Amino acid sequence: MARICIYGAGAIGCYLGGRLAAGGVTVDFVGRPGMGEELRRHGLTPTHYDGRDWRVPPEAIAFSTRPDAAASAELILVTVKSGATAQAAAELAGAIRPDAVVISFQNGIGNAQALRTALPGRSVLAGMVPFNVVKRAPGAFHQASEGEPEVEDAPELSPFLADFAQAGFALRRHRDMLPVQWAKLLLNLNNAVNALSGLPLQQELAQRDYRRCLALAQAEALAFLKEAGLRPARLTPLPAGWIPALLRLPDALFARFAGKMLAIDPSARSSMADDLAAGRRTEVDWINGEVVRLAKRLGRKAPVNEHLSFLVRQAESAPRPWSGEALLAQLYEAQARRG
Repeated sequence: MARICIYGAGAIGCYLGGRLAAGGVTVDFVGRPGMGEELRRHGLTPTHYDGRDWRVPPEAIAFSTRPDAAASAELILVTVKSGATAQAAAELAGAIRPDAVVISFQNGIGNAQALRTALPGRSVLAGMVPFNVVKRAPGAFHQASEGEPEVEDAPELSPFLADFAQAGFALRRHRDMLPVQWAKLLLNLNNAVNALSGLPLQQELAQRDYRRCLALAQAEALAFLKEAGLRPARLTPLPAGWIPALLRLPDALFARFAGKMLAIDPSARSSMADDLAAGRRTEVDWINGEVVRLAKRLGRKAPVNEHLSFLVRQAESAPRPWSGEALLAQLYEAQARRG
């Protein structure tokens, strides 16, 4: 068994690390003091929507707030928020062993490259977590939607495959992660809509006006991806290009044909909604902002995703819920004004 470090013990990090630790892997967690106290008191209880559950008692958890806790790890899973990547990279550069393998399990497109730049000579792989993780109680992290961790395939990954298999993860490997990352980002464009709605994901997606907001954001991104010659991977039963049309269906038809999108934990919210609720900076600049940057490289404008980014940044300092009707009107207006 390898020694693995979770660098960024939030919801995703604790869920992945909890599963690995329950499978017998030696796991070191690095995170904020508050999470360390929580795990020391309650341990870790990862659960799965299919009914599986695991338990890691407090005395079996190695937690630190210091980067040097990653010094002996053979594999480091970076799960910090995108805004903390530069700081994490600088900390890891002075702490980890030369032969350590690093996987970025973060939202957005460019985090793995940022880590590669800061960690020259190390093997840094792009990864992606497609499922939603809900914190149900102190130390309890629930996988609320389907999916398995996705990662860039490389020979350096081979020594760790058995550890993920022992933890029950069907680690999905890809020669090229960029289409996978863009496919996930297209789905993550709903994070901003969900955060602005103030509703759990299931309730938000059940309302056509919110879905039409997401459809506008996705259609805008898909047009730029096509122009750039980038074809997103297929992560859902339908190809990415078909999803905006599905989202625009009336509620009854959507529920009939897209039941899997609504088959999520009723309490689940996007990570961006959780960040707003906790008064933290969101990742909107690394999600919707990626579409804006892609449009700029093509000499285009992305008014829908740019305005969603603007509204989320406003909400970071002054949260307010938007009705689907009002949010849709805002996006149509932005489209007409800047499109």
